[in-house]
Amino acid sequence: MKIFISGGCKNGKSYYAQCLAKKGKQQDSPLYYIATMKGVDKEDEKRITRHRKERDGWGFTTIEQFHEIENILLKCDHNGSFLLDSLTALLFNEMFPTMDAIKLSAHEQIANGLHRIMSQLHNIVIVSDYIYGDAILFDPLTENYRKSLAVLDSVAAKSCDVVLEVVHTQVIVHKGKDVTGFEIP
Repeated sequence: MKIFISGGCKNGKSYYAQCLAKKGKQQDSPLYYIATMKGVDKEDEKRITRHRKERDGWGFTTIEQFHEIENILLKCDHNGSFLLDSLTALLFNEMFPTMDAIKLSAHEQIANGLHRIMSQLHNIVIVSDYIYGDAILFDPLTENYRKSLAVLDSVAAKSCDVVLEVVHTQVIVHKGKDVTGFEIP
């Protein structure tokens, strides 16, 4: 099953996604955590450490893939169960590859990579942050980032069987069947 999860930052999406990826795992198949976040400050490092601790003992093989997401296809058993966390971080990495460079069309490359992944993997949970739904206008670069993430979220949602939104630890089903059955702590 292909599942897309979106929602506000730091509200339990990753933990919920871990539960769903584990639940979708077939017996004797591998379980992969595709980590896209590069730690750039202490807050990022704390978040990465927390996510590692949360999945410790769950059986995940972590693959750090900060760029060119389609390259996971070269590193994994396609029959496995995957958790890609997150499109938000992946877009940041691709859009700002260095401190001096900005790649405004990064979402196009990521969208192509997502299409390749989604055509070859059967069990995947994709996480993203819903950061573009308010009416606040930001500077042009931030607006480009937000719009690019919205495009990627749309690509992922269209390719998935189930689309979920996590709001204050509550899960809303927007597409497909209800795959819930446990609560977010």
